[in-house]
Amino acid sequence: MSKPINDRKVAIIGCGFVGSSSAFALMQGGLFSEIVLVDVDRNRAEGEALDISHGMPFAHPCKIYAGDYNDIDDAAIIVITAGANQKPGETRLDLVQKNVAIFKTIIPQISERNYQGIILVVSNPVDILTYVTLKLSGMPATRVLGSGTVLDSARFKYILGEHLSVDPRNVHARIVGEHGDSEVAVWSTANISGIPIHDFCELRGHYDHEAAMKRIAEDVKNSAYEIIEKKHATYYGIAMTVKRICEAIARDEKTIIPVSNYQNGEYGLDDVVLSMPAIVGRGGVEYKVPAPFNAQELAQLHESAKTMKEVIETLDL
Repeated sequence: MSKPINDRKVAIIGCGFVGSSSAFALMQGGLFSEIVLVDVDRNRAEGEALDISHGMPFAHPCKIYAGDYNDIDDAAIIVITAGANQKPGETRLDLVQKNVAIFKTIIPQISERNYQGIILVVSNPVDILTYVTLKLSGMPATRVLGSGTVLDSARFKYILGEHLSVDPRNVHARIVGEHGDSEVAVWSTANISGIPIHDFCELRGHYDHEAAMKRIAEDVKNSAYEIIEKKHATYYGIAMTVKRICEAIARDEKTIIPVSNYQNGEYGLDDVVLSMPAIVGRGGVEYKVPAPFNAQELAQLHESAKTMKEVIETLDL
């Protein structure tokens, strides 16, 4: 028998840089009253829980502690950040075999407890590992999602905001497809407060659209590589992304974000997980938004899906 879900509880599996930063961001956000940290290194989980807990007088009341798999089956959301880190010179796909092996030790322990909440996969390659989680857990596709290109889209907005000297919160643009080298920048619907992107660029004195589009898309795609080259890991941006997705679920916001979700016929894509816009709320992926793409973007999306499927075919699931 599974426990009743506690809407104010979140579990984080993996207490490396990403997991601990996510716990810190969630504690500061005041979204949950209970955060349980699980790691193969129990001392690491206990240390992170203690370190974060000592800031409680400056934040919101929250019980933060190290636990095991028996402590997570009533969590509203299980966030999985466990896995090998991306090293300088590595792509996210280079991590796949190592992290699939790790997930084969994690997911069965969740599914055998008949877990009824939401699994949020953050470990890379996130689209592949979301697919692996879905297949190993047997859970409904609506309740298994990945952080996807939510962070890539934030990077896209930030870089566009810098380019145009405008608040990135007024930039409406997204990245879809793989969270990785085959990601697709959706320029056809990008806009600044409703003004088409090229029109706004010209208002700001930018006319060489093709060169700017290429440069900005490359900057977005290579952001993680640059950070890893400089400081050997990325964790603050993804921690804020985890917090944002958890907010959408816990508050039942029905927000539209490009999370990793299962494609079963949409856009001509089948049996693959890609980062695509979806309405996210208490039920997880509640509706797949039929976003418009131009012919070039759709072709790039299919190439991204092909890359994912070629990797999936190498896995023993």
